[in-house]
Amino acid sequence: MAIKKMASGWLVDIQPAGRGGKRFRKTFKTQAEAKVYETWLKNKLVESPEWQPPKKDLRKLSELVDIWFEHHGLGLRAGKNTYSRLKHLCASLGDPIAEKFAPEQFAAYRRIRLADGISQNNLNREHSYLRSVFNELRRLGYWKSENPLEKIRQFKVQERELTYLTHAQIQKLLKETRRGRNPDTDLITRICLSTGSRWSEAEEIRKNQIQPRLLQFALTKSGKTRAVPIDEALYKELMDRAEEADSERLFKYSYAAFREAIERAQIKLPEGQLTHVLRHTFASHFMMNGGNILILQRILGHSSLAMTMKYAHLAPDHLQEAVRLNPLSFTS
Repeated sequence: MAIKKMASGWLVDIQPAGRGGKRFRKTFKTQAEAKVYETWLKNKLVESPEWQPPKKDLRKLSELVDIWFEHHGLGLRAGKNTYSRLKHLCASLGDPIAEKFAPEQFAAYRRIRLADGISQNNLNREHSYLRSVFNELRRLGYWKSENPLEKIRQFKVQERELTYLTHAQIQKLLKETRRGRNPDTDLITRICLSTGSRWSEAEEIRKNQIQPRLLQFALTKSGKTRAVPIDEALYKELMDRAEEADSERLFKYSYAAFREAIERAQIKLPEGQLTHVLRHTFASHFMMNGGNILILQRILGHSSLAMTMKYAHLAPDHLQEAVRLNPLSFTS
């Protein structure tokens, strides 16, 4: 429709920028006035393109995720996994038009997921993933509007109690890993207890990562390589295993065998801390034996000291200065 005779006069109804552009509607007393307005409007858009209203952005949320993956996510170490999670999230949200995606939609989605038993940690992770998509696309110039998730607060999750194994539990566990069906489980377990490595880092060790009394961890969570000293006995055992190995990789996957060893040793662990208890055990005993918190940070490969400080309270002299240096201790 352009110009049409109505009971109230001559109606100009036009979208000069095409589908998705702004629609102009105005009524005039005469057809001549309507035609003059229509011509003026078209000329205005030609003479001053900046005056032309921008077309509506009809891209869906999943399309933005595709763009993010192509221009950024593809280069991330966990990019494919994150991309898969994001696509599933888009589907769960109903894959709305991104420009119309509002904070209250995500808030409503979280309420439903919480009621379904999904943890706050998982929802915070989804929030971070999707918020990062908008932030990165803004930086790259593929998204001009505000980030719809910028002002939504994440859930404040109470820190879980860190569980570590006692000396007696370590002995029971090693007894079970030695007699298990998978011969690799015992050595992987002892690498974790000796170096504070994550299970996946130890499980995926390759021959070139073994140096004289030193283990280099390359496939780390942060993507950075770190090296941790090991004793002579463990070094020799690893070298023997490297000579026996048919490939560059020393071990086969042993997660299930470790779970069985934990169950046979009758060790009860909090949910989500199965193999990670070995890393906690290393860090906890390191501090209880008088280790330095800054050295522990380097061994564990934490990007910030704040992550390592959760073990600080285990140090024998933790905050003892409070007793020695408080003002009453100087008052006679």
